Amino acid sequence: MKLHELTISQAHQGLIKKEFSALELTQVFLKRIKELDKKIFSFLTLSEKLAILQAKAVDQKISRSQEIPFLAGIPLAVKDNILVKDLRSTAGSKILEDYKAPYDATVIKKIKEQGGVILGKTNLDEFAMGSSGEFSAFGPTHNPCDLARVPGGSSSGSAAAVGAGLSLYALGSDTGGSIRQPASFCGVVGLKPTYGAVSRFGLIAMASSLDQIGPITKTIEDAEIVFEVIRKQDPLDSTSVESKVSSFNFQVPGLKIGIPKEYFIKGINPKVEKIIKEGIKKIEDLGAKIEEISLPHTEYALPCYYIIMSSEASANLARYDGIKYGMSKVRDKKLRVKNLLEVYLSSRGEGFGEEVRRRIMLGTYALSAGYYEAYYLKAQKVRSKIKEDFEKAFEKVDLILTPVSPGLPFKIGEKIKDPLLMYLSDIFTVSVNLAALPAMSVPCGRVEELPVGLQIIGKPFEEGKIFQAGKVFEK
Repeated sequence: MKLHELTISQAHQGLIKKEFSALELTQVFLKRIKELDKKIFSFLTLSEKLAILQAKAVDQKISRSQEIPFLAGIPLAVKDNILVKDLRSTAGSKILEDYKAPYDATVIKKIKEQGGVILGKTNLDEFAMGSSGEFSAFGPTHNPCDLARVPGGSSSGSAAAVGAGLSLYALGSDTGGSIRQPASFCGVVGLKPTYGAVSRFGLIAMASSLDQIGPITKTIEDAEIVFEVIRKQDPLDSTSVESKVSSFNFQVPGLKIGIPKEYFIKGINPKVEKIIKEGIKKIEDLGAKIEEISLPHTEYALPCYYIIMSSEASANLARYDGIKYGMSKVRDKKLRVKNLLEVYLSSRGEGFGEEVRRRIMLGTYALSAGYYEAYYLKAQKVRSKIKEDFEKAFEKVDLILTPVSPGLPFKIGEKIKDPLLMYLSDIFTVSVNLAALPAMSVPCGRVEELPVGLQIIGKPFEEGKIFQAGKVFEK
């Protein structure tokens, strides 16, 4: 097996047996990025010097016969809205084009403590707003399975890098499906942990009550390894909580699996539906009990999500005002302005892309006087109902299985002029974020060369059960 095809556990064994060095492993990936990424454009910043220094440090430990953790010497890619000290952190936006992070995100700190090797920062839809990977201010990412198609979004670069063998694993963030959907489109594994399981400190915020950092990997075992490193409570993130990893006496025979009837609707691609149902049948053949369930408020999830997400994004992105940090047309070009409003308009008007401006406008409108109760407050009430639907369902079943996306990876440019059509790509993923649940995309099959992902949804903080079910399905 070639080095870039290894899993985390295989690479770890290879390092401790001295079959290859961390430096050799790192150089394989750096070479592949330079050769292949011109066509894919999964990376925005390559941190070659940092990666080589980190790899050499691990090799020194191995040469002294010191024990190394699982992620030591293992190359990874980091979505460019997660801060890595002294590296450019753009969030895919012109407004942060030259911003260098002054500190590490908590997840990066944990990975550095393990001896991880950071290859660079990956492309994304601007401020993580997008479902295709086309909304980066620096250019779209291409799907490694078919370069004419999108890799999904917003963690487009992270999923494409793992799918193309440019990184052994990657970190992404998921606000409404931004890890699971690109993982599905690129044929890899993507975990959106329970809200609060992983610290958000050092994640450039988009929608604070929905955002969650998670791993994108080749296998479920790898996703579990990374999750165990990055999880746990963080005093720097008041929304993070201490959670014990539950040990389950896991047996497929007798496992109760719910299939929501609202997720197999008119509009889903028949080929996608066929592959998902075949996957469900395989689990049923192993002895699992399949039960049709209802999540009656599913039809309201998408509008509910877009009101809450836009409102929170509008508040979070208010900090990019052309004064403290990031792009400032007044400071950079020494423009003469008459008042503070002109400072804002000159920097924000040019620094933000069309999709970001659209969502800021939607959110500002939803929060404005006279509309707050009609939109934002009502959306929060609907969110409670969506959460209740899942709570009732989990009284009957252990896990819920659904498609990740209603369709296959679409062609670049196909939906970019129709925002509503683009937003519909998130129809099967946003409910999980609204209900603060864990969910994982697992490769389920292919339609010709295009991957299809199965979504496994679990109860809060029961990632362990999702991993175990996923491993059975993976086999």
